[in-house]
Amino acid sequence: MEKKLYVGNLSYTTSEEQLFDLFSQVGTVSSVELIKDRVTGSSKGFAFIEMSTQVEAETAISKFNDQPLEGRNLKVSLARPKEEHPPRRFDDARRGGYSDRNRRDRGGGGQRRY
Repeated sequence: MEKKLYVGNLSYTTSEEQLFDLFSQVGTVSSVELIKDRVTGSSKGFAFIEMSTQVEAETAISKFNDQPLEGRNLKVSLARPKEEHPPRRFDDARRGGYSDRNRRDRGGGGQRRY
């Protein structure tokens, strides 16, 4: 039973309290998680809301999807399960980018060998 909702296209000024109050109109809200940037602490423009029952979640989707909130039309749908990623190793960042040799050959930054 999927009861967790994805709520997207939020204004960056929307608060968890506003979302709680809005979704409480259709049922019992178990939790509200407004996703924020780790560095700045500002909203990323989406949230996850967990409703207490499947019926309430479906009602929230039908009532609030594409409805305006603070000048933006909400996108409400069932949340997808979180994808599992393998643990990240220290050298993984180097695998996708340029190797040291490629950086040297591109001629960017630092002293050149003649």
